Amino acid sequence: MERVNQSVVSEFVFLGLTNSWSIQLLLFVFSSMFFVASMMGNSLIVFTVASDPHLHSPMYFLLANLSFIDLGVSSVSSPKMLYDLFRKHKVISFTGCVTQIFFIHVIGGVEMVLLIAMAFDRYVAICKPLHYLTIMSPRTCILFSVTAWVVGLMHSLIQLAFVVNLPFCGPNVLDSFYCDLPRFIKLACIDTNQLEFMVTVNSGFISVGSFFILIISYIVIIISVQKHSSGGSSKALSTLSAHITVVFLFFGPLIFFYTWPSPSTHLDKFLAIFDAVITPFLNPIIYTFRNQEMKVAMKRVCRQLVSYRKTS
Repeated sequence: MERVNQSVVSEFVFLGLTNSWSIQLLLFVFSSMFFVASMMGNSLIVFTVASDPHLHSPMYFLLANLSFIDLGVSSVSSPKMLYDLFRKHKVISFTGCVTQIFFIHVIGGVEMVLLIAMAFDRYVAICKPLHYLTIMSPRTCILFSVTAWVVGLMHSLIQLAFVVNLPFCGPNVLDSFYCDLPRFIKLACIDTNQLEFMVTVNSGFISVGSFFILIISYIVIIISVQKHSSGGSSKALSTLSAHITVVFLFFGPLIFFYTWPSPSTHLDKFLAIFDAVITPFLNPIIYTFRNQEMKVAMKRVCRQLVSYRKTS
């Protein structure tokens, strides 16, 4: 990182979310609660799936991977945002800004692939139930997980390779509370139209493409579900509705960030807070509240932890 930036700017200044003390206090309390809840909820899902033999299946393996990634989503920008809320001078070093961008795009790429893998898992379970264990073998699950990380790393590194050596000579102010490529690129001292187009094509096209692949997949699954019995149909639709909700929560802000030509600053910040703080909290809520098996397993794990603490 020492030779990444040879320009004058060594740090960036965030304008933050608001200058109102009362709104800052409200945001701090609100964001802190959701941050702690999302960390605890996703950690509990990962621990429950890892420790409960009843949940050692492809669906829960992928869900645990998604919860692990949501832990990363909560950790990338939320702690810095909470720390900066009451600071007048909100700064981040050049290296810190690039690192934040790197992890945001790694995590985003991994989550896209995991959501596609979860859609494929549901397709096989509903449309090819007799071949489910053969198709969704442990090897397939591990392959999905490895592929997700490879895609996430490649997606992030390819974009950073084009922008990390940009010259920055001022201004260095970001009207946001975190670093991301669209605003970062605009501060460079050269014409960045081609780079902005590259980011839009890369992140925007991948986001929109993945979103439509998932929506088409779920439409095919829902059509197939309608051919099943009403009991099985009701249970399958309940599971699918949870998956579809998570897809909209994840891709909605992404598509807005990378494809909207002239984003509103206020809406942009609102969606950024929603994406960084609320979505990682809603994912475990959506999956656990609609999944009786997961709720029973969580209660069992909590009872075991309580009894272990009493005996120790």
